[in-house]
Amino acid sequence: MVDTLRVDPIQAKTPDQTYLGFDFGNKKIGVAVGHLVTGIANPLLTLRSLNQNPDWDGISKLINEWQPAGLVVGISKQLDGSDNLITPRMLKFCRQLGGRYNLPVYQQDETLSTYEAKQMLFDEVNVSATKLWAVQDQLAAQLILQTWLNDNAPQ
Repeated sequence: MVDTLRVDPIQAKTPDQTYLGFDFGNKKIGVAVGHLVTGIANPLLTLRSLNQNPDWDGISKLINEWQPAGLVVGISKQLDGSDNLITPRMLKFCRQLGGRYNLPVYQQDETLSTYEAKQMLFDEVNVSATKLWAVQDQLAAQLILQTWLNDNAPQ
């Protein structure tokens, strides 16, 4: 099942400049799309994991549709920089993405991105808890990808 937010219709689909961002979780994976030229990331959708395995069919469809130049995955660590319980699964997801799609996979620190997404939606926009659960991961993916785009924008 896929939960989606509206995507900016102006968002270009130019190969070599489009990137997909992922907020990996055991139950859900948030996905965002961004473009180096515009420097803007947009939330795209949330994929539900199947028995704690990524929805590879859903990811393949996104790869085929957007033809990204690369993939950006948020990597969560403890505040002291050490791995947390999910870090090894995130790193495995990165390796699997690279192996399956033969695309560069960039790791981006995602510490507190889901928390920040929840704060934005719940506190600032007053989104209901049900809707929050459905879209928080794609917004976290947007924050992860936006940070990466900001750090890698052409000068």
